[in-house]
Amino acid sequence: MTLHVYTSILQKAACYTVTLPFTSHFQHIRLVASHCYPPWPAYQSLPRSLGTLSSDILHFRGQVSRHRTQGQHFSTYQDLDLHLNRVQISNILRRNEQVVSIPEFDSRGHSTVKKFESNQLAANAPNEDRYSAATCLHSKGMLFGVFDGHGGSACAQAVNERLLYYVAVALMPKKSLEGLEKCIAQGRPVPSILQWHNQHTDFNDPGSPSFYMEHLRDFWQELLDSEEHSNGMSPHDALECAFKRLDSDISLEAQVPLSDDLMKSTAIQVAFAGCTACVVYVGADAIHVANAGDCRAVLGVREMDGSWSALELSLDHNSNNQAEVEKIKAQHPPSEKDTVIVDDRLLGVLMPLRAFGDMKFKWSCQLQQSVLSSLKSGVDQNSLHMYQYDLPNYLTPPYLDATPEIMSHKLRPQDCFLILGTDGLWDELRSKEAVRLVGEHLSGIHPQAPVSLSEKQMKLGKLHKLLMKRRARTSPAVDVNAATHLIRHALGTGEYGELCEERLACMLALPEDFARMYRDDITATVVYLNPGIVRPPQS
Repeated sequence: MTLHVYTSILQKAACYTVTLPFTSHFQHIRLVASHCYPPWPAYQSLPRSLGTLSSDILHFRGQVSRHRTQGQHFSTYQDLDLHLNRVQISNILRRNEQVVSIPEFDSRGHSTVKKFESNQLAANAPNEDRYSAATCLHSKGMLFGVFDGHGGSACAQAVNERLLYYVAVALMPKKSLEGLEKCIAQGRPVPSILQWHNQHTDFNDPGSPSFYMEHLRDFWQELLDSEEHSNGMSPHDALECAFKRLDSDISLEAQVPLSDDLMKSTAIQVAFAGCTACVVYVGADAIHVANAGDCRAVLGVREMDGSWSALELSLDHNSNNQAEVEKIKAQHPPSEKDTVIVDDRLLGVLMPLRAFGDMKFKWSCQLQQSVLSSLKSGVDQNSLHMYQYDLPNYLTPPYLDATPEIMSHKLRPQDCFLILGTDGLWDELRSKEAVRLVGEHLSGIHPQAPVSLSEKQMKLGKLHKLLMKRRARTSPAVDVNAATHLIRHALGTGEYGELCEERLACMLALPEDFARMYRDDITATVVYLNPGIVRPPQS
């Protein structure tokens, strides 16, 4: 690998393990999908002063600048301003806020969702996270998704644009699908399948690759040919089918000949990048969650005593999930048991153990070479953000798939909201803490347990720490948007749980080419459930 590739990976915020050829304590910087090993004690905590951090950045930049190639930009001393005031902090945090209220009644009856609030904060440039929200126009339900890209944003962008359509089509009864097919056969505009709530274009949009619509149509034509699809799939089956079918289409689109060079390059770029996904279907009386990777969905439950509890509706697919690790090892010969997962990564490289795209982990080496050689000689693979490297111990592919793990939950009156987040959020906040933050933000009440006898007998130092933690919990919320409230606390929480403005300013002021070493892209969506819809069971 050339030095140009090393430094460009730094700029793009790499997703795969990379060792940089620098001396000193920067020698082993490892940037990894969904998680990175930075040169200092990671973005999990940031105890350093602003001055020390500035020195670290300048020292590192000096190391890199010796190997700078033409056309590249790295931050200089003039770029470093780690001092932001409160207004600047809030402006940065609120830049991508969204709030959407859902009518309680429509032509299909009651809405289970009252409103949702979303926000994003990038660490990569450009942001590799995406999120979606849409109402299914042919079924009584809403779809929400968060997508965490790696190896660039191409795969996350494609999955974000397409996956909810596949789910909606799978849910539609045969009669509705026949209506779609009839419109195309007669040359009439195809009626909308989804009502988007976050600036998405319809699939008829000329800006989308034409094969997106063609392959969605192929999908519904196969459903029309199926004798079992008269009433549409159940949410569980629709989610599983949509995930698997879209990943299959992504794979095929990169292999088939395309006359348009731009479309060919796009299809290959999407296939070789990767994306984890968590999609939620909120129906009339239940929530169905499909997850592939390390995004997460957590339900906020209000208990009888007014406290908040967290119910995780997805499992992270990474090396912390021992069942997932054993499942992957069982798919390969015993001789590979020590090489399939190395250093908590798939083949020692990739952190998530399920994902869309990532054909580098799915195709044979021969197929990979065949597809890449189909690119015209004038196409620079570096310009497509494609990293050329050989995976170690790549013996029996595929090692990765996008089959989702699905959980269903029957809604209850005490189920108040759902938090969807990419792993950048969960790297910083535990599920329980995120639910507490949103719950107290929603209610405006910050319950405190009485001081126990053992706490009264604490030494002065420990008692001071306890009182500081209790004081932090009573601080008023700064943000109206709960997703912003989560991001603010994820990056700015101090030792006692208080908001540390200096820490937050430091995290937000890091230069673009440096921020990914301290934190990941963060996307959060908070979905508020309509309390008047779900009723307790009759005794």
